[in-house]
Amino acid sequence: MPRKLPFRVVHVSGQDDGYKAIELNTHSPLTRGWQASKFCLYPQELVVQLDARSRLRKIQILSHQFLVATKIEFYVGEVPEDLVLSADNAKYTRLGYVSLSDNEKTAFKSRELKSVHVDAIGQYLKLVVHKNHVNKHNLYNQVGVIAVNVIGDVITRPTDLTDDYYSDPILAKKLEYMDNDENQIRPDYISPLDDLAFDMYQDPEIANIIRKLEKKKQDAVLRERFDNAKKLKTAILDLQKVGEKLGKYDVEKRQAIENEDYDTAKLKKVQMEEYRLQIYRDLRLGELLGTMPSSEQQHVDLEPIRDPTPSRLSHLSPRTPPRSPPPRTPYDERPLPAIKNKGDTTQREQIPSPRSRTPYDERQLPVNKPPAVTEEEEQPVVESGGGGGITGEPEPMSEKDLREASAAVDVFGEPLVAKAYSKTWSYREDALLAVYKQMSEMSTSASKDEVKSALKGAVYLCKRAIRDKVYAVFKAGLHLLKMLLTEYIPKHRLGKSDIVHTVELVITELFNKAADTAARNRDDAKNFTREMANFPEVRPTNVVPHESLKPIKMTLAPRPGQSRVEIVEMLYKSLGIKGNTGMTIDNIMNFCVVALGHTAGEVRDVSERIIRTLYKENPGDRQTIKDHLPPDDERTRKNTMYRQLFEYFDKVDGKPSKSDVKRQKAEEESRKQEEIEALQNQLQQLRSMAAGKQPVDENVLKTESKKPTKKVLNKSKPKPKEDDDTSVYNMDHICIFCEEHNPSFTEDGLDLHYWKHCPMLKRCTNCKQVVEIASYTDHLLTECEAKGNYAKCPQCSEAIPKSEYAQHIADKSCKASEPDKNHCPLCHQNISAGEDGWKKHLMGKDGCKQNPRRLLALNKQPPQGQSKGRAGTKGGVGRGKKR
Repeated sequence: MPRKLPFRVVHVSGQDDGYKAIELNTHSPLTRGWQASKFCLYPQELVVQLDARSRLRKIQILSHQFLVATKIEFYVGEVPEDLVLSADNAKYTRLGYVSLSDNEKTAFKSRELKSVHVDAIGQYLKLVVHKNHVNKHNLYNQVGVIAVNVIGDVITRPTDLTDDYYSDPILAKKLEYMDNDENQIRPDYISPLDDLAFDMYQDPEIANIIRKLEKKKQDAVLRERFDNAKKLKTAILDLQKVGEKLGKYDVEKRQAIENEDYDTAKLKKVQMEEYRLQIYRDLRLGELLGTMPSSEQQHVDLEPIRDPTPSRLSHLSPRTPPRSPPPRTPYDERPLPAIKNKGDTTQREQIPSPRSRTPYDERQLPVNKPPAVTEEEEQPVVESGGGGGITGEPEPMSEKDLREASAAVDVFGEPLVAKAYSKTWSYREDALLAVYKQMSEMSTSASKDEVKSALKGAVYLCKRAIRDKVYAVFKAGLHLLKMLLTEYIPKHRLGKSDIVHTVELVITELFNKAADTAARNRDDAKNFTREMANFPEVRPTNVVPHESLKPIKMTLAPRPGQSRVEIVEMLYKSLGIKGNTGMTIDNIMNFCVVALGHTAGEVRDVSERIIRTLYKENPGDRQTIKDHLPPDDERTRKNTMYRQLFEYFDKVDGKPSKSDVKRQKAEEESRKQEEIEALQNQLQQLRSMAAGKQPVDENVLKTESKKPTKKVLNKSKPKPKEDDDTSVYNMDHICIFCEEHNPSFTEDGLDLHYWKHCPMLKRCTNCKQVVEIASYTDHLLTECEAKGNYAKCPQCSEAIPKSEYAQHIADKSCKASEPDKNHCPLCHQNISAGEDGWKKHLMGKDGCKQNPRRLLALNKQPPQGQSKGRAGTKGGVGRGKKR
């Protein structure tokens, strides 16, 4: 019966460094496949050697989604008996070829699986891969093969060359009963477990166990043990689902490693181990595999199954090689596709890509989380590179790296830059030290073009060093960058534009490093950013505060967001806002207000801390700080964060908090209510005594005589003297603002007077509310519904529309307010202080020319010699206190 034939790649005409042909030897969700080298010559050849001479029945090729070849030819090879077994000695016979689609119809998001049925004998299989289809994703004219699968029969005797497998009549009779079974055992039957679609998205360990259970199921059917076969079939179906899920976990773990999220990677590893062990226990796998008797199953220790090494899995799958470790090179960033079908002489299957599968449901994750990665786990390790380690030469640079580092190669030469690109960290550190020496020793007589070219190449290497995972290389990059900014640029008298460009190139990398998982990397990146802002050549440019104060995005992860806000806090403490520091109340508040809306609490906490510090240390700008925040009202204070912030503001201002005011009001109301109840009780007792319902109590009378009595005015009140201006009776029909007395000033009459005629009042142009002219500026800034559209001028103290504010400040033509005088918002002049100054200015003959109601008030004034205080006289003026 044909089965999956193990093989290994023995020859390849070319390969990309990150996608070597050895990847084709194993099939798993983490298999990345082979890719030809960039800009290679076609055709490319791949030769695989089978473990033994075999009869090939089916060949499967899984192509890349956008590195697609136009066609692939197949050759089978055999070595004559008198020659040494070698791919060079094999004689190849052409089997034919298959064509591959250009994949444009699927937008390069599907991978194509070709299944070709053949009948050939040999021990070698050669694939001749022709030129690629051209598309926008295939930048280097490469071709790629994700996986190769060979199915056939191993030839051990001459009869294997025929289909007469089952000459035993007894066995043949038993096989007749299996014609309707879904897994018919026929000479040409190929198990779906040997198909490439099974291995590519199954956990390798689970796949091996399923194959072993499938073999035991077939044996149980042959021996007519149908109950056991049914149990094995159910376990196989369950394990297939488990294997796909574990394969998905493995892909997610690898993605987390590539993103340097080691906490998540460790969590995925623990999940896989726990899930695998639990499934083995639930399925009683030891009993199914026959490794333990059924009576001992509850005591079985399945821990060895969790490590798929040959020594610990020998009882499960003795002929299955161990899983190879995951590749170091990251996945290609483009999405891996599903496989498409296309009618032809070949068979195609639909296989979803690992990265296009449904993401793992986080609600199923265990609640326990592994500890964070410590700094001890990040110590530099000597990587083994192509050059043979630190004792040899660094590995040569790829064409892509040469293009990227062309600026540095032109200045420092390819050998030095190759060290900076080496996989060995000590080479990378040595390269940075060599660049430091060359830059510091560069002669001042060099031309400007040479100086700028050297700076450009060195800054490129600095950026790469800042991204480096090894701490020693990262520190060497910072050391080089500091020398460039503090020594090299001043020495060669480069301009401000060169400084700004250099800082802009590296500051993004510093921001990213400030969010690193290692604490020392974070601290060094943030401290260097603060120091860089204070460098003598960098500080006048204000480029560091400008880049740091760019508002963060709401989608930014918590750790990068927190690091950005902490950098802003450090810059404020170091630079301040006085002078030309690039940091002002406005740009800091604009940054912090955005950060206050971030979903991460640690980002909001640091932002709130910055705002509190600003408010406390800058008394003159407290209103400006409040203008950037939502209005201080009950709706805003329902938010806990804003309530705590405004209560802190009240505390700094020396005001009682609103919670204290509410408590005091409640206590006063409670005390007044108690007094009212006591007075009502005493009044009821007096009435009862007066009616004779109870005896006279002298104590009650004494207590009542001590209480102040309230005078009640009635219609029979005595007529007051005409010259008694202070009498309470003369307060009727008087405007309390302009003190005009008019019999028509009833409740409705006063409202009309306030609305249209009172010279001390005006209507707000925004909310149409009637307000005093003396407090019109405060109304626009604090009370009006359009207060967000106004800002206070620091010179004249008036409310200026924000659309005109910049021009108003730039003109500097407004009249400055004086602290001992009033400032009129209508004519913009300083007037006498006090309430009398306002009345004289707004109502006087030579008063405010911009007050249209002033002339109406002058026309209503009585003729000279007429008494002002006579009640009932038209135009009489009474005295009243302003409410």
